[in-house]
Amino acid sequence: MKQYYFYILASKKDGTLYVGVTSNLRQRLYQHREGLVDGFTKKYGVKRLVYYEAYDDVRVAIQREKNVKEWNRAWKVALIVEGNPQWDDLCEGLGF
Repeated sequence: MKQYYFYILASKKDGTLYVGVTSNLRQRLYQHREGLVDGFTKKYGVKRLVYYEAYDDVRVAIQREKNVKEWNRAWKVALIVEGNPQWDDLCEGLGF
């Protein structure tokens, strides 16, 4: 079964945040980390995976991304801290 991921990247602890969705988390993170994607993440050095959720339904993952994008920064930070209080780079746990 295919999985879809809602994820949050940060430039550093308490740094710039980016919210995204993808069907291939490993590949997408590689693109962000290597600066292969022009735009916001490359411009601001947003490369650290600090939060993610997996879904079986792409529509649910996309809706989650849309909802969280509308949140204020404090709510996004609270979500990160709840699951990752040290803002560790979760890429290491995924075998990066």
